[in-house]
Amino acid sequence: MSRWKVVWITGASSGIGRELAVRLAQSGTLVAASARSADKLAELAAANPGIRAYPLDVTDGAATAATVAAIEAELGPIDLAVLNAATWDPMGAGNFSAARAEASMRVNYIGLAHGVEALAPRFTSRRAGHLALVASVAGYRGFPLAAAYAPSKAAVINLAEVLKPELEHHGVAVTVVNPAFVDTPMTAVNTFPMPLLMPVSAAVDLILAGLAKRKFEIAFPFQMAVAVKLFRNLPYGLYFWLVRMFLSPRQNY
Repeated sequence: MSRWKVVWITGASSGIGRELAVRLAQSGTLVAASARSADKLAELAAANPGIRAYPLDVTDGAATAATVAAIEAELGPIDLAVLNAATWDPMGAGNFSAARAEASMRVNYIGLAHGVEALAPRFTSRRAGHLALVASVAGYRGFPLAAAYAPSKAAVINLAEVLKPELEHHGVAVTVVNPAFVDTPMTAVNTFPMPLLMPVSAAVDLILAGLAKRKFEIAFPFQMAVAVKLFRNLPYGLYFWLVRMFLSPRQNY
């Protein structure tokens, strides 16, 4: 972790983002933590001297650009950016709402894209930097109750694939992080079974190890990542049969 002097993390007030910020700060890295909740960020920074709070709504592109400029002016060049802000809104066909789908896309994809827009020119001009885009294994294929979430995460995975070849030509690393179920406030609302639910500390162990190796994809837990990738490659007929038999919810949210 000593390779990173300054790290910016969005969605840092809870869950994976918070644990990642604390772990990096404890290792001596200077962490710029962003989230919409100014109170939670202030508490986080007060408890961890290596963390600086930069409240931000990532859906605001101008505010995102201003935040990146402020971080670099005050702390120095960002070495690693973990674009992690996200929202989970369980939704299926029975309660589908275009407005809710748009809200998820604005946070999970457009909010992340604002970060990329602000950082990419800075990273390429320095020929250094590391972009980590947090998506999900839900982005591999459409799953029940993920009508708002899965398309936004699929877009993030696709964006990472687009960015990697060009940015690495300029010395910039790109990583896409694809967690399955992690025990965080975001998943705490779920009333359905969450197989292989992982503690947030274990998830952050895997993320940090993968980032240190500058891996393109960090997907976990291994069993779930492999299973969902197999689902991605199944013929539609077999895939939809398995969904009807084993994954379709018995009731709508």
